[in-house]
Amino acid sequence: MLIPQLKESLQTLMKVAAQNLIQNTNIDNGQKSSDGPIQRFDKCLEEFYALCDQLELCLRLAHECLSQSCDSAKHSPTLVPTATKPDAVQPDSLPYPQYLAVIKAQISCAKDIHTALLDCANKVTGKTPAPPAGPGGTL
Repeated sequence: MLIPQLKESLQTLMKVAAQNLIQNTNIDNGQKSSDGPIQRFDKCLEEFYALCDQLELCLRLAHECLSQSCDSAKHSPTLVPTATKPDAVQPDSLPYPQYLAVIKAQISCAKDIHTALLDCANKVTGKTPAPPAGPGGTL
């Protein structure tokens, strides 16, 4: 989506640069320059760089999404067989008990990360964590 805009911006930038160069050459040679308004080169260059920055961000985001997708495919469990017939089970699927073990490990890891983030946030803000509410405690 940004490529046509970038191409147009580059064309405009080159056109403005050529006009400015011709005008400066005419002034240096003592010829009268056209009194028409000339676009500012720095504004066109700024627009071009802004589009380049947007394109770079889009490419970085696409790269990050691709990396995350590859990591997800690598570290996520394969499908659990849903067929009731033993001959219809896919060879790359996990047995259900193994799938449950993987999910429990992922939940445990997520809880550990959550706890670590809360501890860090409490240390940064200087707050002491509230004691967990046990049975009969208030929420």
